Amino acid sequence: MPNPNVSHYNTMIRAYSVSNSPEQGFHLYRKMRLNGIPTNPLSCSFAIKSCIRFSSLVCGLQIHARITRDGYQLDSLLMTTLMDLYSNSEKPVEACRVFDEIPQRDTVAWNVLLSCYIRNQRTRDVLCLFDNMNFGVNGCEPDNVTCLLVLQACAHLGALEFGEKVHRYIQEHGYSDAINLSNSLITMYSRCGSLDKAYEVFKGMSIRQKNVVSWSAMISGFAMNGYGREAIEAFEEMQRSGVLPDDQTVTGVLSACSHCGLVDKGMTLFGRMSKEFGIEPNIHHYGCMVDLLGRAGLLDQAYQLIKSMRVKPDSTIWRTLLGACRVQGHVSLGEQVIGHLIELKAEEAGDYVLLLNIYSSAAKWEKVKELRKFMKEKGIQTSPGSSSIELKGVLHEFVVDDITHPRKDEIYDMLDEINQQLKIAGYVAEITSELHNLTCEERSMCSLITVKSWLSLLGFLRLRLEQQSEWLRIFEPVLTVIILLNFFRRYTIDK
Repeated sequence: MPNPNVSHYNTMIRAYSVSNSPEQGFHLYRKMRLNGIPTNPLSCSFAIKSCIRFSSLVCGLQIHARITRDGYQLDSLLMTTLMDLYSNSEKPVEACRVFDEIPQRDTVAWNVLLSCYIRNQRTRDVLCLFDNMNFGVNGCEPDNVTCLLVLQACAHLGALEFGEKVHRYIQEHGYSDAINLSNSLITMYSRCGSLDKAYEVFKGMSIRQKNVVSWSAMISGFAMNGYGREAIEAFEEMQRSGVLPDDQTVTGVLSACSHCGLVDKGMTLFGRMSKEFGIEPNIHHYGCMVDLLGRAGLLDQAYQLIKSMRVKPDSTIWRTLLGACRVQGHVSLGEQVIGHLIELKAEEAGDYVLLLNIYSSAAKWEKVKELRKFMKEKGIQTSPGSSSIELKGVLHEFVVDDITHPRKDEIYDMLDEINQQLKIAGYVAEITSELHNLTCEERSMCSLITVKSWLSLLGFLRLRLEQQSEWLRIFEPVLTVIILLNFFRRYTIDK
C-alpha cells in the first residue's frame, strides 16, 4: 500500500495485538509516528494491548507519555486500556491513579479496576469499591460482570454476608437467569461454608441451565466442605443427566475421595479418566492423588506416583507430600522432598518449618538444632500467619500474636480460661519445633493462642446464644470440644 492512512495503520496494529507477534503492533505504532502520521486514541489503545500481550511495561509507559502529551486523557476507552496495562504489570496503584483521571467513569472502567484489585491480591478493596460504585456520588450501576468479580472476591475472603448482599442485588436487578452468575454463587457459598445455600442455588437451576461448570462447582463445594460421598453421588447424577465431565470435575471428585479416605474409589477414577472421559491427568489431578495417598498414610506409594508422573512435578506437588510426611512423621521421605524442592529452587520458609516439625515429632532435636542454624545462616525467616473472619458485614483480620484488636483483652481472657480448663482436664498440647526451645511458661501461653483461636473466639463473642453452639465444630479434638462446650455454656449463663 503506497500511502497508508491512520485507519490502515490502526487495522494492522489491532491485528498484531491479537496475533502471535504482538510486539510488531508496538513497532508499527512507532513507525507510524516516525512517518509523520498522526495517531489517535484508537492507535494508542491497540498499541497498549500489544504491550500487554508481550508483557512490556516499558513500551506501555512510552505510549502513556505520548497520550499525556497529545491530550487524550478524556478518552475513557483509552484510559481503561491503560488501566489494564498497569493491572497486568502488577501496578494497582498506577491503575487506580489512571482511574481517578477518567472524567466519566463507565461500568467498564469500574470493572477493570475491580479485576485489577483481584489480580493483585487486593480483594478486600474490591468490597469497598463495589459499595462506592453502587452508592457513591460518582458511581454507576454494577452489571453482571461486576457481580461476577465481586463474588470472586467474596469467595476468596470468605465474606459470606457481603456475598449475600451481592446475591440480593442480582435478584433485584434481574440477573438471576445468568448461568455464569449462578455458578459463581455456588462457588462463593461453598467456599464460605454455606453449603445449604450453594445447593439451593444449584437446585434452582433448570436441567438445561446446569452445564459442566455448574456441576463441577457443586461437586467441589461438597468436597471442600467434607461431604465426599455427596460429591461422588452428584458426579454420578451428572453423568446420568448427559453432561460430560471436564478436568475440573475430575479434580473435584478426586478431592472428595481424598477428604473421605476413599482410596480405592479415587484410584479407580484416576485410572479410567483417560479412557472413559478422554481427560489426560494434569498437575492438579496428580496433586489430588498425592493428597489422597498421603492422607491414607501411603507415603511411599505417593512418592512413586510423583516419580512416574507424565508431567514434571511442581513445588505444590512436593509440598503436599511434605505436609503428609509431617502428619505421618516420615522423616527420611521428608528430607528427600526438601531436596526436590531445592532442586526446583522453589523451597520456602514454610517448607523448612514443616521439616522442623517432622524432626520434632520424631524427637530428633539435634537435627532441629542443625536445621535452625542452617535457616539462620541463610537468612530464612517465616512470615506470621494471618486469617480473617466476617462478622456483621465487617472483615476482621488477625496475625499471629495479634495485640491490635479492640477486643483483645476479652479474647485473651477467654483463651486463658480455656487453657486453664484444658490443663485441669489433663490435655497436653503437641509440642512442635516452634515451641521446643521455649520455657514451660512460654509453651503454656503459646499452646492455644493461635490465629484460629482468635477468629473462633471473636466470632463466638459476636454471635447470639442460639448460634454459639455451631462454632464448636471448628475445634477438632474431642476432648477440647467437651471442655469448651462446658466452658461456653457457663460463659453464656454468666453473660
